[in-house]
Amino acid sequence: MMKTIDERRAKQGRWGTRVLTILSVSLMLAFIAWAIAEFYGQMIQP
Repeated sequence: MMKTIDERRAKQGRWGTRVLTILSVSLMLAFIAWAIAEFYGQMIQP
C-alpha cells in the first residue's frame, strides 16, 4: 500500500530570505575581492 505525503512535507528545503541573504553577501564579497585585486594589479604596474 502506498503512502501519500503532503507536498509541503515532501520538499527537501525551502528558498527563504536566509538563502538570498547568504548568496547576496557572498556575491558582494567576491566583487570586493576582485576590486582589491584589480586595484593592486594597477598599483604594481611599472
